[in-house]
Amino acid sequence: MNFDNFTKILPKIAKIPLPGTASQLKMAPSMREKELQAMKVRMQNARKSAVMALFYPNAHRETNFVLILRKTYNGVHSNQVGFPGGKAEPEDIDYEATALRETEEEVGVHVHSIEIVRKITATYIPPSNFIVQPFIGIVQETPTFIPQPSEVEDILEVPLSDFLSERAVIEKELTTSYMKKIQVPAFYLNKHVVWGATAMMLSEVKDIISEAISN
Repeated sequence: MNFDNFTKILPKIAKIPLPGTASQLKMAPSMREKELQAMKVRMQNARKSAVMALFYPNAHRETNFVLILRKTYNGVHSNQVGFPGGKAEPEDIDYEATALRETEEEVGVHVHSIEIVRKITATYIPPSNFIVQPFIGIVQETPTFIPQPSEVEDILEVPLSDFLSERAVIEKELTTSYMKKIQVPAFYLNKHVVWGATAMMLSEVKDIISEAISN
């Protein structure tokens, strides 16, 4: 989609009622909903974090958004694809400040160049005990991405048209925190399998944008 056309539907994206958990569960392992019910007490003590679904024009004025491939490390999200973002720090006044700061740190897009369109539905990540608050944001010009050397292995520039295609939704056999070798729904983007909490948040982003386009 041409970025100028994408910006025209931003008012709709900002106002559409959030599809919420129903949208996220489309891309969740089958036992996810049951596990969340069992973890309500643990969720009350979850750590706080925020991420950014950042949209921008590429060199041809087509709409892209950015994901990152995390470094391989000794942790539950090692070598996974996710949004730029991370945990809240004491200096962050709110979730929005966390998302903006972390986006600048991880991919080099200055906080003052990012316009927040809206926040969407928060999700809980059981393995790391984080509540994640996602935001949709845009920048008006093509960014020059600078990956954070200590955390970001690669930057993935995903065309919106590829993301909205039904071909992007797949099922993949994976070993998760839930069990070994289960079929999970996922997105296949830029030759990477995107699953888990990121896929759940992407599902809501996709539903919101699709509705804005169709209306």
